[in-house]
Amino acid sequence: MAIDLHTHSNASDGTHDPADVVAEAAAHGLTTIALTDHDTTAGWAEASRAGLELGVAIVPGVEISTQHHGISVHLLGYLVDPDHPGLRREMEHARKSRDTRMERMVANLAADGIPVTLEAVRAQAKPGATLGRPHIADALVEAGYVPDRAAAFADLLNDRSPYYVHHYAPDVVRAVALVREAGGVPVMAHPFANRRGRTVTDHVIEQMAEAGLGGLEAFHRDHLPPEREHAVALAERLGLFVTGSSDYHGAGKENRIGENTTDPAVLAQIEEQATSGTTVVRA
Repeated sequence: MAIDLHTHSNASDGTHDPADVVAEAAAHGLTTIALTDHDTTAGWAEASRAGLELGVAIVPGVEISTQHHGISVHLLGYLVDPDHPGLRREMEHARKSRDTRMERMVANLAADGIPVTLEAVRAQAKPGATLGRPHIADALVEAGYVPDRAAAFADLLNDRSPYYVHHYAPDVVRAVALVREAGGVPVMAHPFANRRGRTVTDHVIEQMAEAGLGGLEAFHRDHLPPEREHAVALAERLGLFVTGSSDYHGAGKENRIGENTTDPAVLAQIEEQATSGTTVVRA
């Protein structure tokens, strides 16, 4: 079995329809993927239909925007109840905040003469998709200002840029507990991806574990070998499982689907821990 538990579609900031993400997985020999768009479950139904047709099992998931004292933390929630009031409220709040954040970031960029408009950014996103910085990057690429998303993030859109604007996100420890309340299984995405920006300390991850964290995404392209080893050792100490994932975004990132994978025994643990009634979709 080849299992990739972190992929994105154009329901958020990926470049492919959910069905096309599944087709890409099938073409690369994957047996199982999780669709984990940012703060939305909108792609689940389409991905599930494609999975049944193509023989790829679909793990319904979401990547929740969270933070701890201003440090961004991405939390994967697997097999959550999408109708849980608390979780749905937090994700809706985050999506609305992302919209206003886009307005402020675009205004900041335009004020410095950088050729981007909010209309151009919205044109990069599928209607109803969760907006994010990658959509600004795509608008800048279309305008010919940068060659690709990576160049936009390297200079203009990273966390340290003068144009960067924070958006609403719940505290990560509270979010872990909320995922458990929604019957799901929380896993911390790329916990030590230091080149993306600041990361939280082991002490914070200990607090997350006390709140119900299930695992750490140790095997990710943004982790160098020492960071992977750290994640594995910390997970072992805290009694957590470890996952491996691609964080696939289609053409939006260099990440290739299935470039890191998860042990089938770990997926079995996730299924055993979930209590929401949401299940892996298998043919």
